[in-house]
Amino acid sequence: MSVAESEKLGRWAGRNVQKDGLRDEVWNALETTGVNVGPAWSRIPNFVGADVAAKRLSELPFWKSARVVKCNPDPPQIPVRLRALYDGKLLYTPVPELVKGFPFVLLDPAKLEAKGVHFELAATSQGAVEHGEPVAFEDMLPMDVLVVGCVAVTREGGRTGKGGGFADLELGIFRELGKVPEGAPIVTTVHSSQVVDNPRIVMLPHDSALNWIFTELEAIETRSPYPQPKGVSWDAVQPDQLEDIPFLKRLKADLQDRKD
Repeated sequence: MSVAESEKLGRWAGRNVQKDGLRDEVWNALETTGVNVGPAWSRIPNFVGADVAAKRLSELPFWKSARVVKCNPDPPQIPVRLRALYDGKLLYTPVPELVKGFPFVLLDPAKLEAKGVHFELAATSQGAVEHGEPVAFEDMLPMDVLVVGCVAVTREGGRTGKGGGFADLELGIFRELGKVPEGAPIVTTVHSSQVVDNPRIVMLPHDSALNWIFTELEAIETRSPYPQPKGVSWDAVQPDQLEDIPFLKRLKADLQDRKD
């Protein structure tokens, strides 16, 4: 099997067959129409118009008033992270796949400027890890806007990522620690072709719904009918995640202690 064929199987394929098929359909359509930027398969895909989608997000009042933003580390959200820094916001971004001993880094635009670090560098996943300040979940400030990466979304706020479950895990931890204030929107930027019919995505109890979707064509307020999870659904955490994410077992024990 070639590398390309292996990649198209999806690193996390097999956990949800229905979502696997939808992701394959979206990745294939992005490549077929030529609106992908770089490889599309088995990842949060970058797309033509990502900068326009980020601009639409930045024009809304909840973004303008936000002081603290959390954003996923994937390439299509580089324009979002860049706007957050240029707009003077504190920016949290996770270590890709949470593989280090610390889950997130904090990017403070004032400190980056003082060090002579260009925002364009800090907005990349590698630059963020290199120049950001390592931070534990417990030490993070409450977040005013939470940006997640998606492969497919619906107008009712349904979403699926690349299948690894990292976004829902992060959001569940934030909620258990009181880091998501009431009304803080969960948003994404995607290509318009990634917006699919509502029945195509079945939302499970541990899945977090989107409040807003931004594409190169429009801003979509979902007014989602789905209830948001209250915390982490540990039964939905995969065994390989508990083994591969260095701090996860400790965090699970700490959160359990808080409840006891």
